[in-house]
Amino acid sequence: MYKVNEIFHSLQGEGYNTGTASVFIRLSGCNLRCAFCDTQHNSGTMMSLPQIVEEVMKYPAAPLIVITGGEPTLQLDKDLIEGLHLTGKKIAIETNGTRTVPAGIDWVTLSPKQGFDGGDAQPCILTECDELKVVYLGQNLNQYNHINATHRYLQPCYCDDEKKCQQSLKDTVEAVLAHPEWRLSLQTHRILNIP
Repeated sequence: MYKVNEIFHSLQGEGYNTGTASVFIRLSGCNLRCAFCDTQHNSGTMMSLPQIVEEVMKYPAAPLIVITGGEPTLQLDKDLIEGLHLTGKKIAIETNGTRTVPAGIDWVTLSPKQGFDGGDAQPCILTECDELKVVYLGQNLNQYNHINATHRYLQPCYCDDEKKCQQSLKDTVEAVLAHPEWRLSLQTHRILNIP
């Protein structure tokens, strides 16, 4: 059984796969408590693997499953990965990197949270990923140099204060201009007002 916060069909809104029709499986629970997180970690429904697969297959045309959280590696295991691969879809994970990622994942997005309020409870141990996606709050980007990533993205921090959001976007654009090995990632699902 797995504690699932929600399963929904939408477009991937961030990073390399932006715009890709995806089925999102948001698993409950996290080992960090980042101040800007938008997930209710304690809520969720216990679901079996067949129930999860049944929900995923309500969207047969979506080519990608995105497993997210919280921190999905707290629950993600071989059985869930193998069961989801039987759907014929690719599996992506979005992780804070504080735990190892199980084998069988097709795409790893690492989003380390060190240096953020509530994000320092556990160190990031992952050093390889398909994409490194960092919420930019003005931190020194050299701290990520040891991470081997095919793609590097900086993302402005979303907040309810419009003025702070605009400043975050401006700062992130300036950081990408100064560090062109990074690319800008926007939360397009927020712009489009979709889940």
